[in-house]
Amino acid sequence: MDIDLFTTTPQSVEFDRHLFLKELKRIAKQTEKYGYKGILVYSDNRLADPWLITGIILTETHHLLPMIALQPMYMHPYTVAKKIASIGLIYDRPIALNLVAGGFVNDLKAMGDHTPHDQRYERLAEYTEVIQLLLTSKKAVTYEGEFYVIKNLKLQPTLPEHLQPTYYLSGSSDMARKTAVRLGAKLIEYPEPTADYAKSGRTNGNGIKGIRVGILARHSHDKAWSDALIRFPNTRSGELSHQVAHKTSDSEWHKTLSGQNGYDLSEESVYWLGPFKHYHTFCPYLVGDFDEVARELSGYLQIGCKTCILDIPVSEIDLQTTLHVFEHASSYMVKA
Repeated sequence: MDIDLFTTTPQSVEFDRHLFLKELKRIAKQTEKYGYKGILVYSDNRLADPWLITGIILTETHHLLPMIALQPMYMHPYTVAKKIASIGLIYDRPIALNLVAGGFVNDLKAMGDHTPHDQRYERLAEYTEVIQLLLTSKKAVTYEGEFYVIKNLKLQPTLPEHLQPTYYLSGSSDMARKTAVRLGAKLIEYPEPTADYAKSGRTNGNGIKGIRVGILARHSHDKAWSDALIRFPNTRSGELSHQVAHKTSDSEWHKTLSGQNGYDLSEESVYWLGPFKHYHTFCPYLVGDFDEVARELSGYLQIGCKTCILDIPVSEIDLQTTLHVFEHASSYMVKA
């Protein structure tokens, strides 16, 4: 398949200590077992440190690529570069970075940050440029920007070329797209249905490079929806939590998905926002039998999708069926 697949680590806030470590190791090992490229490591105010979690993933696997969610408020760019170079030295393994500007305003305000949306992307660009310079330069680095200034700063240990990180950037706004181009990062979007992408013209002829979705596919339509509604029940408390999150987020993707109507309760459409609108997860789901989900996926592949970050896999069945529908979707591409 001509697409890079990532799963996602479990969230530490939802488990006690021992069960969290067990689930983390299980998902990492099974993700590698089934040939996925890597695994996303969440990072926000509620969760355990992603760098420590990455160390566990690297210890438990042989070649799985951890993708660490990274936003500027948590540490200086020199510290990030030092951690990446140290991982390279200790494990001889690369990592990927999922660059995020930070979308939940209350989380940012709690840390004393009141930077407006577009300026956060400017800050993210400078932040990443400093990291890139430190990781690739043979000499001391000087950088003077609006948000970051360093002078004659040299990184030790150095990072070999083959261990340089891959950069991804999450976002759907114009500023997110411009920042991704500036940094040479692969853009990851929380997608609308493929039909809506075609109508909007937002792909600008360049296609959609990456998506974040959940997939729940089964042998039959009814079985898929039965499992989906058990896993993600519609609850009033979840609906209210989503409404609060919507009010405290200025992210374009959150606004866009929240404004999508008709996809939260219906079992007629493969594309489903029920888990998102009831605060179970932060991405849309594709639900149906293998053929239904494969056809919807093929639409994203058709418009240029090369990376997919999947939701947290509950079991090996999720990993197996997801691979099956992606292979099925790829076959549609060949026929086309």
